[in-house]
Amino acid sequence: MSQKEVTVEEAAALLDAGGGHVYVDVRSVPEFQEGHPAGALNVPVMHRQALGLAPNADFLTVMEARFPRDARLLLGCLSGQRSAAAAGILEAAGYTDVSNVKGGFGGRRSPSGESLARGWAELGLPTGSGDPEGRSYASLAAGAGDAP
Repeated sequence: MSQKEVTVEEAAALLDAGGGHVYVDVRSVPEFQEGHPAGALNVPVMHRQALGLAPNADFLTVMEARFPRDARLLLGCLSGQRSAAAAGILEAAGYTDVSNVKGGFGGRRSPSGESLARGWAELGLPTGSGDPEGRSYASLAAGAGDAP
């Protein structure tokens, strides 16, 4: 089965339509705090560490504690690469309605700098920042295994 992808514009339309879609930002906590799509929840697939990014061993545990397998999930990151990996993890675990948001928050560029997919911020869509209660990783991870 090929992975389902949506553009940033399609993701925004799905969220606005009120069909129960949820945007899960899988970037690290500091990235999420700097800026994220308005209303997004943060469950990092990778944690930022001194030497770069390391897998979040609790990613699937937190997702399973917070979302049923039939949840309508839109997964985004900075460009769509980490969220594609996160979508694969969830699909392998039996999630049935997962879409990777290509372009993510910052857009996707080719090695030469050409825009391949515009990002949430670039399109001027509503954003938030900080660690909103109930949407931050600390809030979502509480009670779902080890806290971050």
